[in-house]
Amino acid sequence: MKNRWVIPDVHGYSKTLKSLIENVISLSKEDSVYFLGDYIDRGPDSKGVIDYIISLQDAGFDINCLRGNHEDYCIRAWEDDQKRFLFRSKLEKDWRKNGGIQTLLSFNAKRPREINKFYIDWMKNAKYYIELNDCILVHAGLNFKIDNPFEDVFSMMWTKDFKVDKNKTGGKKVIHGHVPVEMSMIDLFKNNNYDFLPLDNGIYYKNKDGFGNLLAYNIDTNEVFAQHNIDSEYNQR
Repeated sequence: MKNRWVIPDVHGYSKTLKSLIENVISLSKEDSVYFLGDYIDRGPDSKGVIDYIISLQDAGFDINCLRGNHEDYCIRAWEDDQKRFLFRSKLEKDWRKNGGIQTLLSFNAKRPREINKFYIDWMKNAKYYIELNDCILVHAGLNFKIDNPFEDVFSMMWTKDFKVDKNKTGGKKVIHGHVPVEMSMIDLFKNNNYDFLPLDNGIYYKNKDGFGNLLAYNIDTNEVFAQHNIDSEYNQR
């Protein structure tokens, strides 16, 4: 049986991701995986997360990737750093404060432009949203205040507040990550057929009750599977 899996914000926790894929859901090549973005920042092994996802793609698994706000941060910091010699921009400083330091460490880089362009291009190739026959997948959400919410790519990566307009989604559920939500609330939304489903359980809140898991949502069975954060906060690749 083919399964369609949705996996939200990984945030550099490569061991947790690998365990979720290999031990919890036992991914097969008949399955499809949809990553909602935010592969990097905060956790100890952003490079390892991307390398692992690429290895799955290279091995023939059906892997589909969206761009999150942390990829957007990294891409813009990398591009901005190409123009600078000594001083850090406000953009780079903001990115570092929001997990960018851990990403730089994982790439053995002292500044954004030292990240290999291969990884920046991989991030750029990620889509902003994916529309399936029964749901819409996006990192953060959609801007339903405009006529065509699929034109606002900034909101797709960054919004934290939206109310679904089913007239603009064709009645499809919006599945997203971005903002950490306590596990009991995710179950509430999942079990009561809301028109949206948040899946980010705040993997980096590993010592906070109700948080600290990386989730995999099965679209077809409406089940959520969890792997608690098993990574060290230090890079041990």
